[in-house]
Amino acid sequence: MNSLNNCINYLLTGAQHTVFQYMKKNLAQFDITPIQYGVLGCIWEFDMHNPKDIAAHLGVENSTISGILERMENKGLIRRMIDSTDRRYIYIELTDVSRDLEIPVRTVVTEVDRKVLEIFNEEEEAALKNALRRLYMQSIEEIIQV
Repeated sequence: MNSLNNCINYLLTGAQHTVFQYMKKNLAQFDITPIQYGVLGCIWEFDMHNPKDIAAHLGVENSTISGILERMENKGLIRRMIDSTDRRYIYIELTDVSRDLEIPVRTVVTEVDRKVLEIFNEEEEAALKNALRRLYMQSIEEIIQV
């Protein structure tokens, strides 16, 4: 019988909750949530502007991303526009506010990562990140096959 303290779902959920709360606390100064940071990160880092692409990358439902984008638009972080090349699609554009947040937000996220990972040595940190990437990529591949 598998003990709760050895259950991978329990361990991942608990660890994710702890990191999420710490990230949320540190991003509050910018009035953004961790998921809103994820959306901004998709645009900043990968030049993603399509809600469906962002939702897929973040592993959230299209209906969920719609609400997130609405809240971000109300905060003045993004503008949603009809894509000029295909009117069936929405195009997400950053505002000056969100462009100005990129460096300070990334600095805070880097500091949160550093603080969370300081309990690991370099080898353990690399192993943890590799294991999490493998789990994430496996789940993405399973979703794609469905």
